[in-house]
Formats: sequence, C-alpha cells, structure tokens
Amino acid sequence: MENSFQENLRLERARKRVKAIKGFYRHLVVYMCINAFILVMHYINMDPGVSFWEWHTFSTAIPWGIGLLLHGVSVFGRNVFFGSNWEERKINEIMEQNKKRKSENRWE
Repeated sequence: MENSFQENLRLERARKRVKAIKGFYRHLVVYMCINAFILVMHYINMDPGVSFWEWHTFSTAIPWGIGLLLHGVSVFGRNVFFGSNWEERKINEIMEQNKKRKSENRWE
C-alpha cells in the first residue's frame, strides 16, 4: 500500500514537471516566432539610412527574453545545463521506467 502511494505521488510529480517543461518550451517557441516576425517586419519597413541596431528594434525581445529566462530558471532550477548529479538521476529514471514496464507486462 505504501509503495503504491509513493509511486502515485512520484507519478503525479513527474506529470507536473513534464507539464511545466512543456509550458516553457511553448513559451520559447512563441517568443522566437513572434520576435522573428517583429524583427523581419521592422527590417522590411525600415527607412533608408536608419540603423537596424537601435533600442526600439529590440524593445520587445529584450524584456520578454528576460521573462523567458526567469521562466526557464523557475522550471529547470539553477542547474539548467546538466547539473552535478544529472547523469545519476537520469540513470535511475531509466531504470525505474524499465522496472515499471517489466511489472506491467508480467500479466500479459
């Protein structure tokens, strides 16, 4: 009973984590698409002699990028790029998945 409860709790945490990661990647894709559109439109409609590299050109991308960065930190934590124990956690995760598959297929 205890083991089943813990497994359900772990599964729910994993689902929430996957949902948070998915939300971040959606945010990233929307950020890239909209800012690419804004930059292309700005470039197309630029007056001759005006520099592309001015503040107003990036006035949407920079603040939104800061927000996106904060969103990423909230989802992935401080160890954004493969934290110190990432490899060990990933190995344990894969082993648990294999263990679940074996136990689910036992009765077939």
